Amino acid sequence: MSPIRLFTDLDGRIGLRAFWLGSATVALALFAVQRIAPHLTDPASAVQAVAFAKAFALFPWSALAAKRARDRGGSSLFGILLVCAIVLPEQLLPHVPFGWRPSMEAIGTIAWVVAFIDLGLMPSAQRNPDESGLATAVAGAKAAE
Repeated sequence: MSPIRLFTDLDGRIGLRAFWLGSATVALALFAVQRIAPHLTDPASAVQAVAFAKAFALFPWSALAAKRARDRGGSSLFGILLVCAIVLPEQLLPHVPFGWRPSMEAIGTIAWVVAFIDLGLMPSAQRNPDESGLATAVAGAKAAE
């Protein structure tokens, strides 16, 4: 799969290796922007550049998660919702009352754990031979007797 399609297309499937390499690429790009932006512009513009880079990185991460969730046998929407559940609570923290902050942080943490285990560690599922293309069983799993 081409790098452009990897980061921009919500259809298809990717394995663990492509998922981790793509995620590392997006994370390193964000890290580079966070380190370089303050040296290139004034502090206010650097904050805006970093915020833009974080917002822009949501789509590649969503594309990676959608493809990996589909490869795991689920819906692409599951991967996209996981990315939203990780990112949105952090963005909402400044706008919620103090009493809600632990709940918002818990939502983000739980989403990280689910995404790490389901998308980052679990093996791919086998493809279903019918037209739907949905996966049926985990590769290497024993058949029910």
